[in-house]
Order: sequence, then structure tokens, then C-alpha cells
Amino acid sequence: MAVVIYHNPRCSKSRETLALLEGKGVKPKIVEYLKEPPSAAELKAILKKLGLTPRELMRRKEPPYAALKLDNSKLSDDALIKAMVENPVLIERPIVVNGAKAALGRPPEDALKIL
Repeated sequence: MAVVIYHNPRCSKSRETLALLEGKGVKPKIVEYLKEPPSAAELKAILKKLGLTPRELMRRKEPPYAALKLDNSKLSDDALIKAMVENPVLIERPIVVNGAKAALGRPPEDALKIL
């Protein structure tokens, strides 16, 4: 199974993670998630592999977070996932997936742990 990176080319950590993978000889499938957001099912699978809750994967400083009142602790995981699918800028990046494992590239070296 190929390594996949959910990538934002404008993000320095995402670029560093991609360069680190390529430097190790890994040619990941690059998914520019802002253009091709994951579905709710894909995001649930990624969260399970990461071992994170939807809220832990959210970028809280992005404008949609406040605009959509996502700080409401009563929101369900499904509601948070729906918000991320509809507003992919809310998804923390980069995410690297290798089969049944996933890692957040923050710091970029964390992605190497799943290779």
C-alpha cells in the first residue's frame, strides 16, 4: 500500500514533511486536501489511525472555527467531522498515512515513525 500525504503546499510543515519523506526514498501519493477534501468516512478512518478525536485534529485559529461556533463542547464528533469536510482548512496538516498507521507531521520527523 502506498504512503499518502494530506498536503497543503502553502504550509511550511507540510512542505518539510513531504521533503523528508522524499529524502527517505518514499514517493507518497499527494492529496491536496484543500482541493480534494476527505469524505466523512475517510476522515473517521484517518482519525482512528491517528488515535485522535475530531477536536484534536482541528485548527482552532482558522476563521471558520469561530464563525461556526465549533468551540461548543456539546457538538458531536459527527458534527465536527462534517465541519472539517465542508471546511477542510480546519484540518491540521500534514497527515501521513501508511496502511493501518497515520501520523501528523508536527514535527515533520513524526511522519517517519510510521514508515
